[in-house]
Amino acid sequence: MTDYIVRATAGDHQVRAFAATTRELVEHARAAHNTSPVATAALGRLLTAGAMMGVMMKGDDDLLTLKVQGSGPIEGLTVTADSKGNVKGYAFNPGVMLPPNENGKLDVGGAVGEGVLSVIKDIGLKEPYVGQTILVGGEIAEDLTYYYATSEQTPSSVALGVLMNKDNTVRQAGGFIIQLLPGASDEMIDKLEKKLGGITSITSLLDEGNTPEMILDHILGEFGLEIMDKVPAEFTCNCTKERVEKALISIGKKELNEMIDEGESIEVNCHFCNRHYNFSVEELTDIRDRAVR
Repeated sequence: MTDYIVRATAGDHQVRAFAATTRELVEHARAAHNTSPVATAALGRLLTAGAMMGVMMKGDDDLLTLKVQGSGPIEGLTVTADSKGNVKGYAFNPGVMLPPNENGKLDVGGAVGEGVLSVIKDIGLKEPYVGQTILVGGEIAEDLTYYYATSEQTPSSVALGVLMNKDNTVRQAGGFIIQLLPGASDEMIDKLEKKLGGITSITSLLDEGNTPEMILDHILGEFGLEIMDKVPAEFTCNCTKERVEKALISIGKKELNEMIDEGESIEVNCHFCNRHYNFSVEELTDIRDRAVR
């Protein structure tokens, strides 16, 4: 299990924590979407957050969607995750190029710009839960910290990072989410804030060889850290040709007739994994004959 998430508790259940290493799944996304370095960093951070937030859900069929819509040149990001560590996502403009920011880092905030973060949880109720907050910087981790504080009233520390190699492949990726639970003591809050203040970057910790368990032990070890479980994390897309066929059926006979009249096969791409599906005129005719309207 190369990419995985650990779930933990500390301080007699005053704190819950999640930490992940996600290099392989972020590299999978980079290769699938041919993302630029800054788009890889932005998407990789959101994929890492989605994987951790997904395993916070309890039901087998629960689904989480994270959407970032911004004024920057990347335009937006969408990630979906389930409760088993499976995650997928894409950037609206994967080829965006920007110079480094004033710290010499990939300018994710500049790529994202000002906008809105939406957190959608489909947990089997009539309507999905939707929480929305403004982006407070576009760097993803700070935006999620703000979301938890304002929408879920859960004081949280979110750290997310993607470190690139010189050949623009992914060297390290991962993150953590540490949350204070109701009843956390002032002493615990003060100590935790001090500990978190000493962390420079999640990717440097991973690059030094620290595992998610070691990172949580570094932060929460003195508070009686207890690792609850370990969940594999993977970039997984459930698209199939049959699913795409159903989508084509749903557009109706009129549109399908127009495609058929052009006399050429069509190619349909999956947004999430960038897989291509080809449909011949004969296949389109068969799909039209099965369409309802």
